[in-house]
Amino acid sequence: MNKFTEYLKNYTENKSICILGFGREGRSTYKMLEKYCNCSSITICDLNPVDRQSNTLPETVKIVTGEIYQDSLSDFDIVFKSPGIVLKDDIALLDCEITSETQIFFSVFGSQITGITGTKGKSTVSSLIYHILKESGHDCLFAGNIGIPVFDIAESVNKNTQIVCELSCHQLEYMTVSPHIAVMLNLYEEHLDHYGKMEKYAAAKRNVYKHQHECDSLIVNYDIIPENIKSDIISVSNSAENADVYVSGGDVSSGCNKYAIPVDEIKLLGIHNHYNIAVAKTVCDMLGVGEDEFTRALCTFNPLAHRLEFVAEVNGVRYYDDSISTACATAIEAVKSVPSCGTILIGGMDRGIDYTELIEFLSVTDINVICMETSGRRIFDTIKSSDFNFSERVHFTEHLEEAVALASEITEKGKSCVLSPASASYGIFRNFEERGDVFKALVAALK
Repeated sequence: MNKFTEYLKNYTENKSICILGFGREGRSTYKMLEKYCNCSSITICDLNPVDRQSNTLPETVKIVTGEIYQDSLSDFDIVFKSPGIVLKDDIALLDCEITSETQIFFSVFGSQITGITGTKGKSTVSSLIYHILKESGHDCLFAGNIGIPVFDIAESVNKNTQIVCELSCHQLEYMTVSPHIAVMLNLYEEHLDHYGKMEKYAAAKRNVYKHQHECDSLIVNYDIIPENIKSDIISVSNSAENADVYVSGGDVSSGCNKYAIPVDEIKLLGIHNHYNIAVAKTVCDMLGVGEDEFTRALCTFNPLAHRLEFVAEVNGVRYYDDSISTACATAIEAVKSVPSCGTILIGGMDRGIDYTELIEFLSVTDINVICMETSGRRIFDTIKSSDFNFSERVHFTEHLEEAVALASEITEKGKSCVLSPASASYGIFRNFEERGDVFKALVAALK
């Protein structure tokens, strides 16, 4: 029994436990509790049906589903909440302890964890850091919002293991412990359908460093440096030269040291990825990775799917999948990053985001803009009622299928077409991955 399983056993002893949400993380939580906990009872609560037989749940485990699944949370001692669950009641009104896999895992292994968050880039940066550590021979593990619940790796952690965790705002929302190395990449409007206002969303993100101690470190975007925190701050920027780490023209400057990104040898597109590389370099320096090791590993890193991913060239037009894009800033970077961008596809679920920045940027370009779905309709209507330059290059289609067909007709040969929606996929697709996969299939069908 390692220190994690011992902690979990003591933490749950004689307690009534609720697992709130029985998706991937909920099932991971149950597996570990069933194996190690010493609780008085376990109840699974989920809006959707939970099949007892397929999940091999004994009769001693109570199941509550449907609209009432959150009605009795105060009857439990401890509630393990999955990240995707939105609490119906204010947490202060609940007479129970709300916790999560992430909270427990960080309470045990916080000193070994590098936790990465931000509105955009967290998957790329966390995957890149893990890849470089692994390729450099370090004992390391990867989990979190990337799709691997932290409980799934808990039994594999040794005293020298470096743990890389990608962290979403939902995982961080109620956290009261922060990792030894925290990374805050950026902060844009996002998830306002859940948080209502930007400040609540930002507050959730700030939990990545809010509970750090003097011996901890925060690597943070220069534009959002926090005040009155205990940890050591390292600022990173691709615009402010007086940041601790400044990246420009492919060079990463830190004090008297300068690192030249091997731009022609890497597969990560775009200047925004130079910033991501600078952050990864800063973390890896702290964890003992040499410069030559870093460069060798960086050159073998393959970009994640749906993040400015080249799909195919069809009839002289290059197609790129940036389905991960759910904010103005990422759509703008997509246009800047793909070679000879001729058309952008934008729109999806409307979360109430202010699209002024994106519209103003597109107005001074000469690219075709194809809007789709509900947020696309709002963008299209705004453009048509404004002084947008050459509004005849702005089009509206209902769905992605029609958007790809139109793009194939109007995109000039030798140019690129990028799907960078600046909108969520929910309600239209299961997730951004499915949206990207559908886009790839539609492009393949053009052949």
